[in-house]
Amino acid sequence: MSKLPLFAACLSLLAGPLRAEVPQVVTDIAPVHALTAQVMDGVGTPELLVRPGQSPHSYALRPSQARALQQADLVIWVGEGLTPWLEKPLTSLAAQGEILELMAAEGTVKLPYRGAEDILAAAEAAQRHDGQDDHGGHGEHAADDGEARDGTHGGEADHEEAGHHHGHGGDDPHAWLDPRNGSVWLDLIAGRLAALDPEHAGIYRANAARGQAGIAAAMNEVAGMLRPMQGVAFVSYHDAFQYFEARFGLTLAGTVTPGDATNPSPAQLARLRDRLEDLEVRCAFAEPQFDTRLLQAAVAGRDIPILELDPLGRAHELGKDLYPALIRDLGAGFAACAGN
Repeated sequence: MSKLPLFAACLSLLAGPLRAEVPQVVTDIAPVHALTAQVMDGVGTPELLVRPGQSPHSYALRPSQARALQQADLVIWVGEGLTPWLEKPLTSLAAQGEILELMAAEGTVKLPYRGAEDILAAAEAAQRHDGQDDHGGHGEHAADDGEARDGTHGGEADHEEAGHHHGHGGDDPHAWLDPRNGSVWLDLIAGRLAALDPEHAGIYRANAARGQAGIAAAMNEVAGMLRPMQGVAFVSYHDAFQYFEARFGLTLAGTVTPGDATNPSPAQLARLRDRLEDLEVRCAFAEPQFDTRLLQAAVAGRDIPILELDPLGRAHELGKDLYPALIRDLGAGFAACAGN
């Protein structure tokens, strides 16, 4: 048998290195998918588990998604607090790949779950402070040209000193709604992908830097949009927007359900209705992932419009542009409340 074919094959290997395969990446929710798509732009495309129109708090994996987890080189998720159903599949299906838990990552701004009394105390404090401002200036509350308050804001310490207790242990998992976290996570994702795929490390890091510039621009725009919302009280379906509120100095007066979207008791709904007038609530925010009937019942008989905020970006096409578009949408949604 001729050895020429084997010799030719060896020459082809020596001519240059084999091109590395792009890592297979799976993400949990659309905003995390968007950040990952930004980093992987021009190299590959991540998979998404939970579509924007579905609630991440409860979900059943499809067989194709289970296979994607099995084949993944990297799984990026917010953490068990947001998607408790995903923890077991990660252990059993994605055991061979790497896992990046964003809530556990260094640099992530984390806020504790708030109980109903925490929210009420913060809203009353904000209203008292607003009444002391003679000229309507709220620079210490709101983002100023994109420079917002630190995520470990003073309200948390004030609540602890007052003896309030959070309704749930641990941290609020809706951390992607602080755009500073989005910026931090771009670096984390780029670093993990660069380690898995050194051939494209430069592209990953350059893409992350471009994404950070886009987030900074969105923050500047939103800071301007939200100046009229300083001191304006609102209620929401569930406590999903704490990170956005903290970053831009907004005033939540109450929620129908807590951060994990569990159903409220009749007593909780009654307390929420009582505070609508006391705090001069301007509007209520529904979310497309949840039934609005409880929210409608809470504001029934009062001149409080129900607007919609989407923390997952359902209105936008999946991909790298979704995250900054989501931040702008939330800014515009909150700003609309100020006009009512």
